[in-house]
Amino acid sequence: MNTSVRGSGDSPARRTQAERTAATRATLIDAGRKLFSTKGFAEVSTQAIVEAAGVTRGALYHHFKDKTDLFAAVHESLEAQLVTDVARGIAAQQPTGPMAAMRLGARLFLDLCAAPDVQQILLVDAPAVLGWDRWREVGVKYALGVIEGLLTQAVAQGEIPEQPLRPTAHVLLGALDEAALYVSRAEDRQRAREEMYAVCDRIVAGIAG
Repeated sequence: MNTSVRGSGDSPARRTQAERTAATRATLIDAGRKLFSTKGFAEVSTQAIVEAAGVTRGALYHHFKDKTDLFAAVHESLEAQLVTDVARGIAAQQPTGPMAAMRLGARLFLDLCAAPDVQQILLVDAPAVLGWDRWREVGVKYALGVIEGLLTQAVAQGEIPEQPLRPTAHVLLGALDEAALYVSRAEDRQRAREEMYAVCDRIVAGIAG
């Protein structure tokens, strides 16, 4: 079965099978992300995906069992990128402590969720296409450790009292998800986002006791 990308200038002798496989998968995910973000999951056909990716239909079904499986991979890659971007944004602004980092992280998260591809894929389509449990599972996989790490630092530095960190992290992550969903469905998204900044600030402040 041919799983190579059509039009590639790389000679098969110069690339391993694993490299070609990874490249084809990445190309499909990239094409899927562009199509799903602009048209929405329901309006994207598998034919449109293979044409955008420049691969054969056989390549698509070699890597993904169906369109939903590809969408799940797109969703997970976008979730991972979102968490990475939040972490980088926090590091770049060098907040004074873990609680300040948490407040900043919440705002960065809401700002990044305003991007059209994040709105459409993560907040509009993913809960419906993948189901609520699977959607939350991916968010927990990538974001929970970051939040729990900040809480651990906050306890160690005396910014918050000792408390069950894993449950607290789950509550904070759930609040952030709900905040992003609320903003994505608001008629005036800019106003809703600004209101959610204040709400998230109060939630973070509340865990200090």
